[in-house]
Amino acid sequence: MRAADPFAGEDERREVTEGDPGAEATAGGGGILRQPKAVWATAGASVVAFMGIGLVDPILPSIAKGLDATASQVSLLFTSYFLITAVAMLVTGFVSSRIGGRRTLLMGLVLVVVFAALSGMSGSVGELVGFRAGWGLGNALFVSTALAVIVGAATGGSTAAILLYESALGLGMACGPLVGAVLGDASWRYPFFGTAALMTIGFVCIAAFLKEQPKPAARTSLLDPLKALGHGGLASVAASAFFYNYAFFTVLAFTPFVLNMSPYRSGAVFFAWGVLLAVFSVLVAPRLQKRYGSLRVLGGWLLLLAVDVVVLGYGDHTTAVVCTVLSGALIGVNNTVFTELALGVSDAPRPVASAGYNFVRWFAAAAAPFLAPKIEEWSNVHMPFVVAGIAAVCGAGVVWARRASLVHEAAELKPVHATRDGVAVFAD
Repeated sequence: MRAADPFAGEDERREVTEGDPGAEATAGGGGILRQPKAVWATAGASVVAFMGIGLVDPILPSIAKGLDATASQVSLLFTSYFLITAVAMLVTGFVSSRIGGRRTLLMGLVLVVVFAALSGMSGSVGELVGFRAGWGLGNALFVSTALAVIVGAATGGSTAAILLYESALGLGMACGPLVGAVLGDASWRYPFFGTAALMTIGFVCIAAFLKEQPKPAARTSLLDPLKALGHGGLASVAASAFFYNYAFFTVLAFTPFVLNMSPYRSGAVFFAWGVLLAVFSVLVAPRLQKRYGSLRVLGGWLLLLAVDVVVLGYGDHTTAVVCTVLSGALIGVNNTVFTELALGVSDAPRPVASAGYNFVRWFAAAAAPFLAPKIEEWSNVHMPFVVAGIAAVCGAGVVWARRASLVHEAAELKPVHATRDGVAVFAD
């Protein structure tokens, strides 16, 4: 009997578990919490890895003040991080298919520890931006391999492992700003040192508890993810996700300057944002998909995100805080649906399709933090959010324009994905 595939279409997933998330989590006779130490070690390190994305949010103004830098200069912390992450998508499969998942994880952790520590010792914003780029490479190697490793080592079926991984993702995204605020209240350098320390613990745990897993039967080349983008359906999903990620990271990277709050208050806002992101990604999105279908949910929630970011840009301070928190729910749903579409719409192996999809969308995550402050300098504080809203509408437009082919192609490929082993490798 095949295990439930969390990335299958609605009908296929219902066939396996009859639409019951609890049944999915316990498929195969085990539970999500009954896992070996290797799984918990990898999941724990994943939490810290995802914390690194939002860690700097509450301390961006403090970094700007401490290093005598402008908002646009400090926003390059996100740009360098995600630019390297995007390029690394072409490398991670190449590396892990040759040296194995365990060694890839450990390599990524070493890079994160080194560059996080160096970030804390930076003497200029230029040094900090450069060290964040190295951090991005390490994080890409780690998080793009962690899911495959967790699934390979987990008990209770692949779905329980996926839920555990997504829970780690949501917890990391929620806790990152909170940890950044607590440590950053004393000094903007402390969150970087704290991350290095936590990742060192993760390295020790994975080295001690995780055994090397079998390597893939076929090695992945550097060009395979780019070749996968030649498929019209995957290219369409990636293009839509590009516009969506521009809106997403305008909120994440530019909003802290607009809110202009203390690290504690900013951390609390983004902690609430992360909690909604986790809850709506893991619990709400699957239910919406079953009821309305993936494309309707995606198109509708992209439009809701467009409205939210525009209101955020034009509202008063309280409205901006509320819209920032609410955007976490919208982002959580969109993240889940985009991932499922990207992994089910083409005939490429899922790790390869995911790498190509992430290669495209992470470029938007690199562009938004750089362009948003520039747009403010050229116009006013409202315009970056207007541009983000337009980007979200464009993402919905791509989904609408390609809806017929996306549905047809995904349906055609259900049998292919249902019988293919493997699991998605993605950094959400």
